[in-house]
Amino acid sequence: MTTKLNDSATMRWAALGVVAFTMMAAYFVNDEMAPLKTLLESGLSWNSDDFGFYTGAYSALNVFCLMLIWGGFILDYFGVRFTGILSCALMVGGTAIQYYAITSLVGSSDMLLGHPISVTVAAGGFSIFGVGAEVAGITVTKIIAKWFKGKEMATAMGVQVALARIGSLAGYAAALPVAKAMGVSFPTLMGLMLLLAGLVTFIVFNFMDKKLDNQLAAEKAANLANGIEHEDDEKFNFRDVLAIVKNPGFWLIALLCVLFYSCVFPFQKYATEIMVMKYHVSEDFAGFMAGLPALGALVLTPVFGGLVDRMGKAASIMLLGSALLIAVHFTFSIPTLTASWIAIVLMILLGIAFSLVPSAMWPSVAKIFPARQLGTAYALIFFVQNLGLLAVPMLIGSVLDKYCITGQEVTDGATHNVYDYTLPMLIFGGLAVLSMIVGFVLKVVDKKKGYNLEVPNLK
Repeated sequence: MTTKLNDSATMRWAALGVVAFTMMAAYFVNDEMAPLKTLLESGLSWNSDDFGFYTGAYSALNVFCLMLIWGGFILDYFGVRFTGILSCALMVGGTAIQYYAITSLVGSSDMLLGHPISVTVAAGGFSIFGVGAEVAGITVTKIIAKWFKGKEMATAMGVQVALARIGSLAGYAAALPVAKAMGVSFPTLMGLMLLLAGLVTFIVFNFMDKKLDNQLAAEKAANLANGIEHEDDEKFNFRDVLAIVKNPGFWLIALLCVLFYSCVFPFQKYATEIMVMKYHVSEDFAGFMAGLPALGALVLTPVFGGLVDRMGKAASIMLLGSALLIAVHFTFSIPTLTASWIAIVLMILLGIAFSLVPSAMWPSVAKIFPARQLGTAYALIFFVQNLGLLAVPMLIGSVLDKYCITGQEVTDGATHNVYDYTLPMLIFGGLAVLSMIVGFVLKVVDKKKGYNLEVPNLK
């Protein structure tokens, strides 16, 4: 028997580290504008509706042009190497357009699609970036399923999420101080440089993965010579799409995914402003507080992933994470609780919930579907997720402008609106309740269908 590259713990974890850096850069770019909402209003004349339009644009091409689904097909047909390079190039190009918009189009009185041209062009760039980031996400997830099959898959997925959260944490913590010191566009320039470095690291991974593929092909040939079939190695075809959407496990995972992440990512886009306006902390510290869930995920996601690998209980863990999310958002909605320590505790709890669900959800997909369908299955799930990431930020931005303005105040000589976030937090809480209901149904269906979500991953 020949030892394959992924049989070496050092090599498979090194491969994970290489592709995780790319996702770390992607998460930095995804989150670095969130702490700048108030600065964008005062410095670039954006309003909450503009910010919601820009934030929701991340998912626009993925939803309306079905780019994620096409990305899944490309991934299953052409493999992780080609798809990874393609997604990195899209992220770099989209971020470059965004940087151009907030440096060269600011101050223009031209309008496009009902928003200032700087907003619309930045949103277009962010949408292209969103295609690359989401396709990169499903590509890296399939890479882990490939390199860690029968090994520490949930732990590896947890570590990848944790490393990506470093990018989020850096975006939330550093963007505002850097923007104040170097200009509002400088965090985006930093993100562009990181993405270019991520493209280089993914090219390095390609050489590693090519060698593994050669070893897997040799192993398959030897097994076929001995009469051993490999069902998971069958070629993907479009009939598999029908098999995926007919599987109730797909719809339950997809619904849980869209509801859960719609309570987290859109909330984080507004979290810095919530901390300033409701809990009266400084802007710089508010950015750090908004990054606390990412910090919690950094520490805890690998831990919970290890528990799933060794103990199972993935469906139960997803249910617990949704329950925590309900408590967090409804507590945030109580107007009389304004002490900053309460907000810190709630953000820490959000970080725990943010660690529980992903550490159990993504490895579960690899149990429900065979390897040849994984790319498309992840792509379809991410597509449903992007429906929420498109609609919810726009909904929250519209609600804030129409129903939640309580006055205006001047900061550093610039005037901006003051908002009451009670209604948006109730919306997030309602979505969390729905996610818990779906999590409960998933646990019931798991018993009937035998997905083995409660069974450990390690063999």
